[in-house]
Amino acid sequence: MERSAQRITTEKEIKMNMIKDQDLPQSFYDRWDFKGDESVKTLLNDVQQNGDRALMHYTQKFDGVTLEQFRVPRASLEKALERLPPELRTSLEIAKHQISLFAQHQMESLKAFEIALSTGVKVGQRLIPIQRAGIYAPGGRYPLPSSVMMGIIPAITAGVSEVVLCSPPGKNGELSEIIQATAALCGAWEVYALGGAQAIAAMAYGTESIPAVDFIAGPGNRFVTEAKRLVFGRVGIDFIAGPSEVLIIADDTANPKYVAADLLAQAEHDPEASSILLSLSQALACEVEKEIKHQLSELPTSAIATQSMQNRSWIVLCQNMESAIAIANQKAPEHLELAISNPQSVLSRLRNYGALFLGHHSAEALGDYIAGPNHTLPTNGVARYCGGLSVLNFIKIVTTLDINPEGISHLGPPAIQIAQAEGLYAHAHAIKLRLP
Repeated sequence: MERSAQRITTEKEIKMNMIKDQDLPQSFYDRWDFKGDESVKTLLNDVQQNGDRALMHYTQKFDGVTLEQFRVPRASLEKALERLPPELRTSLEIAKHQISLFAQHQMESLKAFEIALSTGVKVGQRLIPIQRAGIYAPGGRYPLPSSVMMGIIPAITAGVSEVVLCSPPGKNGELSEIIQATAALCGAWEVYALGGAQAIAAMAYGTESIPAVDFIAGPGNRFVTEAKRLVFGRVGIDFIAGPSEVLIIADDTANPKYVAADLLAQAEHDPEASSILLSLSQALACEVEKEIKHQLSELPTSAIATQSMQNRSWIVLCQNMESAIAIANQKAPEHLELAISNPQSVLSRLRNYGALFLGHHSAEALGDYIAGPNHTLPTNGVARYCGGLSVLNFIKIVTTLDINPEGISHLGPPAIQIAQAEGLYAHAHAIKLRLP
């Protein structure tokens, strides 16, 4: 009875934003406004000055638990892995294999080299892993083992020697068993039951019990995001991310059930998540809208998904593929799905997205968990200039220069001319001294 009542209410009240492409308001392209939070700045300063004492205070305040130590013993991680249900462990092992294999191929695409660029001038590049990387994984009521894997695996594959995981403790004061088990499965043994902005502060500044890291990656709520923004510079970060997004370009070959399900899969993340359909068929758009209402009535997370679908989601009727491509490139979504008959035909024209999903069976949810490419992706238009988390984030590409006297004779005089034009005479002098 309760489910039937919910279904009637949901189907009656949900109303999608359906609009023609030529009528799209400029607000459709608005970026998420990251408003600074003074409380986060205060928290960061407190942790920087007071270390573990501040971490204990904020863990009690925000998580409701009192912890005397934050590090999870290795024995606890190993026991959690042993206690995993066999089917779940097998599934996680498959995901680990896929993600690891993809990361390894990424590594193979990078090369160190040394070449003779011109007479007497030898140059090169080296690939040096970051020494110590921090991974943040959301926890609380819904621990995310997928985020653990997506952060730890590329870091280890890149050669990071010290990988740190922070995730919030539960109400019992302990880290979720599945988070512990996944960390052990991936080979990360420095794990802390610590969440929120205080975890970012600890990793950025270091405390008595948690040594600072060089780089922080991983998704989190708005407080975690603001903390990452504020510590950037002292440490590296992956990127500043807003609520999740999916944009689907679909033609009349698309299955409305698949499209609706993929839109809702994104909508259930957060009331501020954005699910957008660019439909080349009005008939498909109407079928998808019906499917959304129907599937919402059966969805346990319908309360969240309904808010998202009403507030930040759209069905856009596009005149043609050119219009859909232009909208997608300007929107620069986190996830871009091509539910069309020939996805390969438009690849060269699509430029801005975090991850691309080709064809009717490439569900974005598969990318979230198990397919291989990373699910930590840029949102809020960041895909215009940045890709998703990868081994590249954990590697420094540095250059080398080896010049002999012949090279100085060749490049020295023009370099001196440029230095003098810039008014940097010590630069010019340093080169003149080396001329034969």
